[in-house]
Amino acid sequence: QVQLVESGGGLVQPGGSLRLSCAASGFTLDYYRIGWFRQAPGKEREGVSCISTSDGTTYYADFVKGRFTISRDNAKKTVYLQMNSLKPEDTAVYYCATSVGLCSSTWWEYDYWGQGTQVTVSS
Repeated sequence: QVQLVESGGGLVQPGGSLRLSCAASGFTLDYYRIGWFRQAPGKEREGVSCISTSDGTTYYADFVKGRFTISRDNAKKTVYLQMNSLKPEDTAVYYCATSVGLCSSTWWEYDYWGQGTQVTVSS
């Protein structure tokens, strides 16, 4: 059974950093896409970043380019999202999701989701 578990969220001051982890089980990471999404209260879910586990191709939303970095450790079946220079507008619940295929920022194209981890950026 496919399972994704996020961790690493928390409270951080503006300009700070966090590293989110997405631990996968129940499937091999090969030929899958792992996406990070976020949803703030009253807002739609939006794509943040994605990595293709087969060739490492990545995608970043414009609002995180240069600040966030996605990476994978296939041996540990874990995908990371390093978030630097965090801003208050980055506050949201962050989710990782997966399905077979190439990277996509469209959330409804993903089949399996983690439970989410809260990221709060505030002074």
